[in-house]
Amino acid sequence: MQMSEARRFQQLRGHLSYLKLNDAAEALNRVLDQARTERMSLTAALERLLEIEVEATEGRRLAARERFACLPEPWTLNDFDFAAQPGVDEKLIRDLATLRFLDDASNVLFVGPPGVGKTMLSVALGRAAVDAGHRVYFTTAAELAARCHKAALEGRWKTCMRFFAGPKLLIIDELGYLPLPEDGASALFQVINQRYLKSSTILTTNVGIADWVGAFGDATVAAAMLDRLLHRAAVAGIDGPSYRLRGHQNQAETLRKGVNARVS
Repeated sequence: MQMSEARRFQQLRGHLSYLKLNDAAEALNRVLDQARTERMSLTAALERLLEIEVEATEGRRLAARERFACLPEPWTLNDFDFAAQPGVDEKLIRDLATLRFLDDASNVLFVGPPGVGKTMLSVALGRAAVDAGHRVYFTTAAELAARCHKAALEGRWKTCMRFFAGPKLLIIDELGYLPLPEDGASALFQVINQRYLKSSTILTTNVGIADWVGAFGDATVAAAMLDRLLHRAAVAGIDGPSYRLRGHQNQAETLRKGVNARVS
């Protein structure tokens, strides 16, 4: 009987490994011991074994989505101090955090001067989307333009366009901070156009919507891009104190108090 049970155990582990349920196979002995100790039913033991495999699989998938997303910081919405930035419409941000805008391929535009929290909010929404199981990709406008330009030179334009069309949520940061190359605005339009009504885009910019024509040089491209972005979009204009400078000031004040305390 002992040999029979041992063989059955090895066969069960072999079946789990063959089906690539490796975490369940690794946990099998532990779960069987737990089942005997706690007098678990066969159903409960099997459920526990498969739960271990599901949790491990989801952990790997989450890690893969995080790597692909290329989010620059691990920010979440809990890290944003709404009280310190009265220029942010907290109700709107909380609604966006439900990710309902992804369901109908709506866009989000964060518009405002440098340092007011546009990137932090976009990353926080991106993080929420990653955690919810969506594919997300973060890039700056300059990086996107450079990547498209290189792809065009190397004959990989269609591949590059497919890449940017893929994510459920594409975050394009810092539009307007650096001048785009001659073909940069056209490349950005192509990306926006192929995602139109299919997937969502978050865009942060320091250029007011009324000034896009002057900022991008080509009035036709700017108008066409805005038309597609704003058709289904939430626009969050942020006009307040620099969130970033406030952090530096608080840090400097803390250091100053520490120095004064040591001197006294």
